[in-house]
Amino acid sequence: MKTISAALQQARQRLKQSDSAALDAELLLCHVLGKPRSYLFTWPEQQLDDSAAARFDQLLDQRQAGRPVAYLLGRREFYGHEFLLSEDTLIPRPDTELLVDLLLEKLPADTSCRVADLGTGSGAIAISAALARPHWQVLAVDYLVSVLDMVERNVQRLKANNVTPLQSNWYEKLDGLFHAIVSNPPYIRHNDKHLSRGDVRFEPRSALVAGEDGLDDIRLIVAKAPQYLQADGLLAVEHGYDQRQAVRLLFAEAGFEQIETRRDYGDNDRVTFGFCGANHAQ
Repeated sequence: MKTISAALQQARQRLKQSDSAALDAELLLCHVLGKPRSYLFTWPEQQLDDSAAARFDQLLDQRQAGRPVAYLLGRREFYGHEFLLSEDTLIPRPDTELLVDLLLEKLPADTSCRVADLGTGSGAIAISAALARPHWQVLAVDYLVSVLDMVERNVQRLKANNVTPLQSNWYEKLDGLFHAIVSNPPYIRHNDKHLSRGDVRFEPRSALVAGEDGLDDIRLIVAKAPQYLQADGLLAVEHGYDQRQAVRLLFAEAGFEQIETRRDYGDNDRVTFGFCGANHAQ
């Protein structure tokens, strides 16, 4: 039998092609053992039984093949909360936390706001905002039943009782007006080279790809948003690093005002937002 220390050393060698080989190995072993990372360093000479060693070996095989750690663990941290994931959902990334920041920054903290998160995936944006503002009512919208089942599990697990999952193709089943609409929609071009690299290879293409220029879904979201926003309502959309100009033009054509773009942690253009003019809300 191997000790924890020996198992981790061998795992790091197997995963040396990963930029985060040591962390990957530690997270996967913690998952097998059902222990926190501190356990690995407190008990390095503890021996793995045959069952744990075999399971760890299986996970390492999958990680070597490129499968994302988040899918192997079935969870990912976002905005300080741990979200359950399935391979039907996009893996939440730190840059998307900008959308939650915008909601909390731009909407009045003391008002009972109504917010819709379109294409919610795991529910990370909707639930994070709802936990920060328990008096808001947040709609988590997606068209896949399997995705909404995962949203419901995260809602219950994190006790986000002010989040309502809704099966809808974008705006199709929305009713009434909202103080804000937010979305991290598909925005990758169908022939983008990044689709064959890294974690993206294993993520659902329906959550990534949006037509020849990557803007098909953003066009629809922006064009229809004024029908569902209150006067001065906020629309915030995540997009590709090189889509700033095109997305801002879509916002302007739809009548949005005070249009701005925020950069992500890598200093790339990532989120564009604007406010619905009073004469455009319906």
